[in-house]
Amino acid sequence: MMFPIRDENPQINVPYVTYAFIALNVLAWLGLQGMGVEPALTQSVCQFGLIPADLTSQELVRTRPMCAIDGNPDWYTLVSSVFMHGSWMHLIGNMWFLWIFGNNVEDSMGSTRFAIFYLVSGVAASATQIVADTGSVVPMVGASGAIGGVMGAYIVLYPKVHVHMFFLFRTFAIPAILMLGYWIVMQLVGGFTSIGSTGGGVAFWAHIGGFVAGMALILVFKNETLLAQHPYRGWKQSDHREKVWQKVPTGKDGWH
Repeated sequence: MMFPIRDENPQINVPYVTYAFIALNVLAWLGLQGMGVEPALTQSVCQFGLIPADLTSQELVRTRPMCAIDGNPDWYTLVSSVFMHGSWMHLIGNMWFLWIFGNNVEDSMGSTRFAIFYLVSGVAASATQIVADTGSVVPMVGASGAIGGVMGAYIVLYPKVHVHMFFLFRTFAIPAILMLGYWIVMQLVGGFTSIGSTGGGVAFWAHIGGFVAGMALILVFKNETLLAQHPYRGWKQSDHREKVWQKVPTGKDGWH
């Protein structure tokens, strides 16, 4: 599996909101979720996770729910679920993606707009998952839907920026449009193959919904003045020094 390490996109302003969202996710994991230790993990997932059947008042006919559902929709979970996670790896993976791509998207619109953009993308992701599986009693947690919105915005703003990827013990630099395009294709494949599944798993449709929302919302949220500060924005910018699929040196004589 390919994994991003960094991008070749200069950070112009301090991404205060990106840092704040990372901190909030970590604090929620440490304080509300007990660092993944039971019973705090299950209690937090049931209380703050999004359960589609709870919000759509669907009959619970498919499986015995892990969380008690009282028939009173908890609409706050559209947002609170974005700050919950299921494991250390789930948290670290999401925060790593937010760290790499969030700062440049925040740069394109300013901190206040980015905070709204991120939360709206998260709600759009949650709504997409509800539409895709209205009767699910499995709680959905994770920031990946909102981060999908960040990546959707990134592919629109900086398609030619090179992202350094780790794959098979090698590091390669490829354009963001290839890396993020690969990511969304994998989500689509996962989404369509998961149709009809009654168990838990990855909320592929939340990822897809967040990504599409981000691609659309960035057209409204971006600030052209701020975006103009970036040397590698859009399609008309000059190519980076790294060539596609070029191996990246580790030092004088070595290679990743």
